[in-house]
Amino acid sequence: MMINISPAIEIAGTVAFAVSGSYSAMLKRLDVFGVLIMGFVTAIGGGTIRDVMIGDTPVAWMRDYRLLLIILGTVIATILFKKYIKTLKTTLFLFDALGLGLFTIIGTQKGIAAGLNPGVCVALGTITGCFGGVIRDILLNDIPLIFRKEIYATACIVGGTLYVLLVDHMDPQLVKIIAVVMVCAIRIVAVRYKLSLPKFYA
Repeated sequence: MMINISPAIEIAGTVAFAVSGSYSAMLKRLDVFGVLIMGFVTAIGGGTIRDVMIGDTPVAWMRDYRLLLIILGTVIATILFKKYIKTLKTTLFLFDALGLGLFTIIGTQKGIAAGLNPGVCVALGTITGCFGGVIRDILLNDIPLIFRKEIYATACIVGGTLYVLLVDHMDPQLVKIIAVVMVCAIRIVAVRYKLSLPKFYA
């Protein structure tokens, strides 16, 4: 019998996005407070929007102070080891891809638990995975990644759909792993081979 990996998924996703957000802030030369805020926003932004949409309030990070401590610790570690992290661009990308996959499944699961239809569950998973990064990019005065040519939200949609289709037919813990790997794989392959959605010009 497989153990429940949901808590591990949430912690890993939180750490991954906190690293991504805080390092992005350092690249923009924000002060310590700015770096801290970007780490928090990236890690909890998508989940906050999701919880408000489904009426699950107070939102998760307000109910569980441990998430805040995890984010705080991650941001501090990112600041302390920034010179080392700077040399690991591939690692940073993998953190972002991992966070995307992990949070997508968390959001999709919450939709299912709320009794929503499969399409809405996939949408909630996509919001959870993407919108922390959207808020981060807007605050950093960048065009959000999901609105650019790179395949990002599409990976969430595929992973969330896969989860919804398989969860009633296979071990749920195994399905979580498969769906997370699928999101990460699509994201990595898309960047590696420069795959993108069509662009339109006015």
